[in-house]
Amino acid sequence: MLEQCEGSHAVAQAVALSRPEVICAYPISPQTHIVEGLGELVKSGALTPCEFINVESEFAALSVAIGACAAGARSYTATASQGLLFMAEAVYNASGLGLPIVMTVANRAIGAPINIWNDHTDSMSMRDAGWLQLFAETNQEALDLHIQAFRIAEELSLPVMVCMDGFILTHAYERVDMPDQAQVDQFLPPYEPRQVLDPNDPVTIGAMVGPEAFTEVRYLAHAKQMQALDLIPQVATEFKAIFGRDSGGLIKTYQTEDADTIVIALGSVLGTIKDTVDDLRAQGHKVGVLGITSYRPFPISDIRDATVRAERIVVIEKCFAVGIGGIVSRDVRSAVRNRPQPVYTVVAGLGGRPITKDSVNKLLLQAMTDKLELLTFLDLDWAVVNRVLEREKAHRRSGPVAEGVLRDLGTVASGAV
Repeated sequence: MLEQCEGSHAVAQAVALSRPEVICAYPISPQTHIVEGLGELVKSGALTPCEFINVESEFAALSVAIGACAAGARSYTATASQGLLFMAEAVYNASGLGLPIVMTVANRAIGAPINIWNDHTDSMSMRDAGWLQLFAETNQEALDLHIQAFRIAEELSLPVMVCMDGFILTHAYERVDMPDQAQVDQFLPPYEPRQVLDPNDPVTIGAMVGPEAFTEVRYLAHAKQMQALDLIPQVATEFKAIFGRDSGGLIKTYQTEDADTIVIALGSVLGTIKDTVDDLRAQGHKVGVLGITSYRPFPISDIRDATVRAERIVVIEKCFAVGIGGIVSRDVRSAVRNRPQPVYTVVAGLGGRPITKDSVNKLLLQAMTDKLELLTFLDLDWAVVNRVLEREKAHRRSGPVAEGVLRDLGTVASGAV
């Protein structure tokens, strides 16, 4: 049924249709509306049987989900930004224990300085924690990926993060096709855990593992992620058969068949990039787009095959590793290794900075003539950066960087330097 609703509401409805038995909630912007919506559904009796547990922190939220899932309950939670960092120990524990928890990450920048707007730094900080990571381009895809995530998680007995851009998607009102309960029940069977705590059949979960077996245990975690490379497309195919639309999978391509230049990105920015590519195509430029849905496991073969004819690759990413540069682009380079095609890293949209068609157009025109730097920060204000660097050279007590930048921009009252 078509419904005009907020992205957070769409996700809450999708989670509810997946029949979770335990929801652990601690609010942090911009995911709060998701757990609020689920709380209302539980309180009204629309989602039952389900226990909605308010906890005192994000660490507690995932810890309770771990306990509930280990006891055999379909479990869900959501977080963002600093909240994901606060639960970091539990994030590793959930995957290490092989528990199929589904968690929404409403992507938001990490401080300091404090910033509540969107980028992908939070999810990327946990990219090696053993969770599957699926990135949504639209609210429809966010809705669909949550339903698929429960199926994937429970088949592999691995946790899944569904990542959606904070505010850009979570608070945007769009039309979505909301499935009915019968469709979801046909696609998602009742939860049958691969492991469960049972007093009548006691086992140890979370045992101490020494050097004699730790490498093997970690390799098996990797092996399960490799199994997901086959399972995720299978689940997407089954989803299309029941729901009638393409959603999920490992990657999605747009105008790549004859493209000399291919742009790679994750999340909602793909819409802006596709619009820009349409304009460039109208001008005769052969440009295409590759969107990564599954960032973990990373679809090396699919990316390698989809970019084989391209002369160059431009990776636009809303994150970067301080001290070295791109994160996603490094993985892309591993996929296309031993090829002559350059892979350009474009860091964009940090802390919610708008990524405009005009800016994307300019950088792609530069890339097509190979005049783009290998590492570029889109729309970076070099005048501000240089003033701060010069001030630090001139004055040892030059003050905090963030406050200095705001002062230079006139955002806060100026003071003596």
